[in-house]
Amino acid sequence: MVTRAEAEHLVPEVPTTPYFAGQWAAGNGRTFDVVDPVTERRLAAVTEAGPAEVDGAVSAARASMDGDWGRVDGEGRAALLNRVADLLADRSEEFAVLESLDVGKPGFEPRAIDLPQAIRTFRHFAGWADKLAGRAIPTAGYRGRPTLSYTVREPVGVVAAITPWNSPTMIGAWKLAPALAAGCAVVLKPPEDAPLTSLLLASVFEEAGFPPGAVSVLPGRGAVTGRLLVDHPGIDKISFTGSPETGHRIAVAAASGFRRTTLELGGKSPQIVFADADLDAAAEGVAAGIFANQGEVCAAGSRILVDRAVHDDLLERLVARARAITVGDPFDAGTTMGALINARQRDRVSRYVEAGIAGGARLLTGGGRPQRTGYFVEPTLFADATNSMTIAREEIFGPVGTIIPFGSGDEAVAIANDCDYALAATIWTADLGRAHTVARRVKAGAVAVNGWSPLDPALPWGGSKLSGQGRELGRPGVEANTEEKTVTVVL
Repeated sequence: MVTRAEAEHLVPEVPTTPYFAGQWAAGNGRTFDVVDPVTERRLAAVTEAGPAEVDGAVSAARASMDGDWGRVDGEGRAALLNRVADLLADRSEEFAVLESLDVGKPGFEPRAIDLPQAIRTFRHFAGWADKLAGRAIPTAGYRGRPTLSYTVREPVGVVAAITPWNSPTMIGAWKLAPALAAGCAVVLKPPEDAPLTSLLLASVFEEAGFPPGAVSVLPGRGAVTGRLLVDHPGIDKISFTGSPETGHRIAVAAASGFRRTTLELGGKSPQIVFADADLDAAAEGVAAGIFANQGEVCAAGSRILVDRAVHDDLLERLVARARAITVGDPFDAGTTMGALINARQRDRVSRYVEAGIAGGARLLTGGGRPQRTGYFVEPTLFADATNSMTIAREEIFGPVGTIIPFGSGDEAVAIANDCDYALAATIWTADLGRAHTVARRVKAGAVAVNGWSPLDPALPWGGSKLSGQGRELGRPGVEANTEEKTVTVVL
């Protein structure tokens, strides 16, 4: 197992300046600190991309699309993306260690989820790069003459990709791979709280041989670098994962130029447990659905809807699993839950715990902060809750689950759909007919049955309502980075 000291020795090897036009920029005097969420110490001072760097990256991206990158065909793009996957696989341990250090998550999570998913994503979309075909469309002709009408798919242009701090490597791959497969140039703005793996990824693209300007990585704060990118007229599409509030501001800014957006803005996902479910399997899955990655997951199953017939039995199992979690340093043996990303997020989660108690929910377990350095919150479960409570309505983005009883399938669906978000849902049942029926009725972009939101680059991902618009991954994810052009030839 890697020690904390060994992990910290990797940090000086990570570039800390913007990467664009095929080069690492010089320092510009503007930096921001990257803080370890466990020790609360500074890990690195990273140069913030300002107006000059953003202009340089966007100009280089457009020039690359008009030049070297634009001349790379689908087969060539596939080879480059597969090369990225190979290099990422070779360096996966380095990335996993840095992700644990930067984000605060236990090491088994990036090793089992983030890095394998990122590698699979680059490989999957490498397979799409030479398969974005148009279609022939029969028509009635033109003034009595026959016509040949067909479409071609062309890259939408320069894509600004803005990623969150909970899974920066994996979600960065989600945005980069389909856009590059489609032939777009991408300017990636990594999260200010956890930019290290994204900066390291820039070196992977450089080593893979991507033409200058095809990929840029611009670290910086959202209010500075993010805003400059979103407002830049040279950006053709914005892909953003984050809060609904920021997503709304991006949508408004994009509307001024009728630019494309893909917005994944979080959730308040229901996990519905019916009386005929395998309760041990459900308890294990439900606990993973709320406590994985410290609950800092867009699709976290934070509303746990339980059939009254098995309510008490499931509560007992969930409490046992919550209390078995070991909260601590990701580099300590036995740790199964790490720290939240920063003090602001820790305090936000703590305020929601207080709101749950004040609102009349019963605190089953957790709710406190371990007496140690770091941004920790204990795994927390509330019972005797209703769907009208604040802890059931608002996204907490922390290890807090709210258990709500139901008496019938109709009531469960009504509770699940009485929500401002619609990203994901999970159904636990042994009844196959019920599984399909409820999956159809629940409003969510992705529904899992007897499992928790399995991720796969072949499956479209996204939601509606406050959860955003558009889809990443799958065929819709790559086509979302293209424009379909119609050509008609009068014969």
